[in-house]
Amino acid sequence: MQVFLETERLELRRFTNDDVENLVELDSDPDVMHFINGGRPTARDEIENEVLPAFLDYYERFAGYGFWAAVEKSTDRFVGWFHFRPAEGAPTDDVELGYRLRRSAWGKGYATEGSRALIHKGFAELGVRRVVASTMVVNVASRRVMEKAGLKFVRTFHQPWPDYIEGEEKGDVEYALLRSEWERPTAEEVGAAGIASTS
Repeated sequence: MQVFLETERLELRRFTNDDVENLVELDSDPDVMHFINGGRPTARDEIENEVLPAFLDYYERFAGYGFWAAVEKSTDRFVGWFHFRPAEGAPTDDVELGYRLRRSAWGKGYATEGSRALIHKGFAELGVRRVVASTMVVNVASRRVMEKAGLKFVRTFHQPWPDYIEGEEKGDVEYALLRSEWERPTAEEVGAAGIASTS
């Protein structure tokens, strides 16, 4: 098992051919798939022949980028995945962040924890210039994760969806963070440093 990074509670590792069942179970939950395709499960043969091979192919094409299986350290259970990879048609230092977690893992802060770790690794080790993420306007939980991970609202846009998803008429939102913004200390950090230096 090849571990890409660890957080306090999660291990992000490479996918293997043994992960078919994990992906089938994840994508069979209509709540997990609600904002992706309206709640339709992904067929097993699609996961075996398209989804998983595409995940595995990323490791060969892009060093340090791809789709990472998220494992809960305390239980050793697969809880979902994160992707951190160059956006479609974008330069390799313009990286897209995404995540899909089991419902049992919702509300525990895992999406934020994993996202922050990937953003840090991207800027500190991989030479990433910009991290971008997007979701539907109505996907409030995912937007909150992006904000907690440090990404900032950029724009609302509209794109065609192959399946009707409730709320799609309101559009999608893009959030992003530049390395220069990530490196800049926050107002709280500056204030804390000022207090510390005068005491």
